[in-house]
This record gives sequence, C-alpha cells and structure tokens, in this order.
Amino acid sequence: MVTVVKVGGSLLKLGPPENILSDFCKALQEEKLVLVHGGGFEVTEVAEKLGKKQEFVVSPEGIRSRYTDRETVDIYTMVMKGKINSEIVLALEGKGVKTVGIAGFDGKLLVAERKKRLLTVDSRGRRVALEGGYTGKIISVNSNILETLLKEDFVPVVSPIALGTEGEPLNVDGDRAAAYIAGGLKAERVVFLTDVNGVLIDGQLVKELTLADASASIRKVGHGMDKKILAAVEAIEQGAKESIISSGSLDNPITNSLRGQNRTVIRK
Repeated sequence: MVTVVKVGGSLLKLGPPENILSDFCKALQEEKLVLVHGGGFEVTEVAEKLGKKQEFVVSPEGIRSRYTDRETVDIYTMVMKGKINSEIVLALEGKGVKTVGIAGFDGKLLVAERKKRLLTVDSRGRRVALEGGYTGKIISVNSNILETLLKEDFVPVVSPIALGTEGEPLNVDGDRAAAYIAGGLKAERVVFLTDVNGVLIDGQLVKELTLADASASIRKVGHGMDKKILAAVEAIEQGAKESIISSGSLDNPITNSLRGQNRTVIRK
C-alpha cells in the first residue's frame, strides 16, 4: 500500500518541520510513503535576495502561478533540489530512514511539455497572452524508478522539477506533480498537507467531496487551495483511490490525514 504525501511550501519556511517528520516515521511502519515537497516561498526569498524580482500570473480560471523565465528556473532548481530536497533527506536520514532525494528530471520521473504561451488576466480583467517561459505540463511519469526504491524500503523525496522534451528543466506545480505520481503508482491515497485543516467553503470545513463536487468548488476557494483541489481531482482520475487535504500544523498531521476528523477527503 503506497501513500504519496505532498508537503506544501508554506510548511517549509523554517526548514523540515519536526511534527511532520516524526509522524512520517511512524506512518512508515504501516505503509510505503513517497514525499513530494514544495518550497515556493523560499524560492521567492532567495531569488529576490539575488536581485531577481519574481512575477506571478493569474489564469482566466483564477489559478495563480509563478512566471518562470530562464534565470528563474535556474534559481528554482537550485533552491528546490539543492537546498530544500537535501534538507529533508538529511533530516529523515538523521531519524534512521533510508531516503533518496530526486528531482522530477532524474530518470525521467516527470516529463513535461513546455508551455508555448500562458493565457493570463491582467489587473483590469483583460486576457493577455505571454510567452510560456520554463513552465511545463506533465505528460508522463516513470513510476518504475519509485517502485524500485520502494521495493528496497527507500523513501523517495521528490522535487517538482520536470524534464522538458528538449532536455530543459521545467517548473511544474508541486501539487500536480504529487497527483501525477500518485496516479502513476495507483496509490492508495495522496495527502496534501497545507496550512489549513482542509477545504473551507463559507468558513466551514467540508469533510467529504465527490469528484464532481470538488471540481465545482474550485471557484469558491482562495488562491492555493484551488490548485490543491484541481490536483486532488487529477490524482483520482489517473488512478489514485482517494485524495486528502489536511493541515500539516497539527501534532500528528499524517495520522490525522489518514484517520482523523480535521481533513477533507475526495473520492469518486
């Protein structure tokens, strides 16, 4: 039984959180785990310290994302793979967990097609087309590399940087990377750990959603949660049994995600 856990960048501002790492180790006693991490906050911080101002765009559907030019994708790769991924691997190894850190471009784990253009909405609500930069849409997952690691009792820690079809690194959304990985592995579930208890609509926690209800709720939630719901739906459509959105700030966040009350579960 495999569970894919996505740890959002908002939870990694001060390094790998102890509450998640400790509970992660406990969960390993019962099932195989794959960890996919974010880190957008730290990418922005490092980029701006280096003098590279970060730009964000909003799609006509209301989805907010980073505009990634060549300089930004280099910084993104440096921070995500070189720093954040390494910190998580070292922290888990320090707890006695056999861990392997990889990026999506390693072993063609994630292959993506570079977006030729991005359709965005400006501050006046007008649609504007931009050159696509170094962002990508995932088109394939090499789940064999993860299955091999899991079979040998290694925990894969994945940075969401895909391999472009022309051999270039591409920024892909971490939530959607986790979704594609969960689908490729036909995982029992994918867990999205974030900074809220789950999907909130009109201030109320929604504990269960069908795929149809989840898709319909995307415009009712704020930036960040909309991408998580989109990814949660994609994971199930591609073969995962269920998706869970829950808080990574609790004492036992993964245990709560699997069996607790403060979470949103999405199923067919």
